[in-house]
Amino acid sequence: MNYTDNKVKVTVIESHCPKYKEGDVIRFVGSDLDKENSDNVCMVAMQAIYPFIYAFRRGGNLKNGPYQCIDCGETVKFNIEIDS
Repeated sequence: MNYTDNKVKVTVIESHCPKYKEGDVIRFVGSDLDKENSDNVCMVAMQAIYPFIYAFRRGGNLKNGPYQCIDCGETVKFNIEIDS
């Protein structure tokens, strides 16, 4: 099977949540979390934005953001892009 599986970078661009601060980064290599090069990962936020992360992994033509987690009124906005 031949398909695109890009590296993806997720950057916090705004946060009202104690788990994230502006500039935090989460990186994926394919479907794997790049733990060595990532900040905190909240599973609620990942559930909210993972469909977009998946689309970027597979080469979808999407805008970089903002994408948002809306858990408990503690809004966090993310930029998502292909990572080089």
